[in-house]
Amino acid sequence: MTAIKEETLAAKIRSDFPILHQEVNGKPLIYLDSAATSQKPQIVLDTLRHYYDHDNANVHRGAHTLSIRSTEAYEGARDKVAKFINAQFREEIVFTRNATEAINLVAYSWALNHLKPGDEIISTVMEHHSNLVPWQIIATKTGAVIKYVGLTENEEFDLEQYKTLLSERTKLVAVVHVSNTLGCINPVEEIISLAHKMGAKVLIDACQSVPHLAIDVQKMGCDWLVASGHKMCAPTGIGFLYGKREILEAMPPFMGGGEMISEVFLENYTVGELPHKFEAGTPAIGEAIALGAAVDYLSAIGMDKLHDYEEELTAYLFKKLATIPQLRIYGPKPTPEGKGRAALASFNVEGIHASDLSTLLDHEGIAIRSGHHCTQPLHRLFNASGSARASLYFYNTREEIDAFVKALKETINFFNSVMD
Repeated sequence: MTAIKEETLAAKIRSDFPILHQEVNGKPLIYLDSAATSQKPQIVLDTLRHYYDHDNANVHRGAHTLSIRSTEAYEGARDKVAKFINAQFREEIVFTRNATEAINLVAYSWALNHLKPGDEIISTVMEHHSNLVPWQIIATKTGAVIKYVGLTENEEFDLEQYKTLLSERTKLVAVVHVSNTLGCINPVEEIISLAHKMGAKVLIDACQSVPHLAIDVQKMGCDWLVASGHKMCAPTGIGFLYGKREILEAMPPFMGGGEMISEVFLENYTVGELPHKFEAGTPAIGEAIALGAAVDYLSAIGMDKLHDYEEELTAYLFKKLATIPQLRIYGPKPTPEGKGRAALASFNVEGIHASDLSTLLDHEGIAIRSGHHCTQPLHRLFNASGSARASLYFYNTREEIDAFVKALKETINFFNSVMD
């Protein structure tokens, strides 16, 4: 795609996002925090409102018209998600509140029942806390041991070290696809293949990849994959777990209650079929339906086209950031074409706290993230309490990057003048 076409695409898409057309502190909003949560297009907002205005009823439990419409829309969203990531069966998609719940589902349903003392879990130093803490809890309960893959000199996944950690004791590999702090894109297909040769299962945290890349779980070969709707233009409170059908069928329910059963007696119960045995209680119906609308929206754009545009934005962002020598940017450098990493930059400036940078940029209407980004072990590795992070999505433009870099330079100069 040429630059002109991409700008036209961005301009067209921006009109779909009402929240972007406002002022913050008297300045046009520049939203650079999509790695934390994405904004929602009007069609997703309308879909959520339509459900509550016209179809609000519980699913799977009623013969009346509203319940039938709700059930059809809810299960239709499952079909859309399955197609979006190329799952082989619709039953392989389990709706959860978020990716964190999806990981905990696997932790408590599979890992707690399969791991024993001496078994090993392999994770990485770059993981989000959601893909660290559950395994630490499971290790404590089962006696399993966690081993961590470190970083290369380019601050990427150390594949060679990973190979040395793998053994017949490895039972689970839990790894992020795209780091929310480093921006590196991990070689998940090779990671999975190597783990499977050792007989280990693999869980992929795809929160930062499903919204930005075309995902094919069958080609990838993972045993489980998790994602959060709110990072892919859907509402908060909805996410999903993908799992291979035969694995999910062998896993016991995560929670007990309504919906997850086949029959209930005073003495016992029988478990329902996939995926419902993992969806106890009334689900986030409207949010799931809106997730389906978000999938439709992203699919209509085309994930390959979206990713191509983000690569152009990445190249432009790093070209502009290179004009600020004081920045310490974490993670690998992209190619001149913007390939090789995600469209985000986590950084620090010596002598200036990340939250101070974020606060002053907010005065200019520019929203970036500051803190540890739920990757405290990684920041400790860098001897940093936190970092600032600018993260892009397909609704961002080069003009916004220009404004951000200009304001960042002015903010750094301001702090330097004060300290002098």
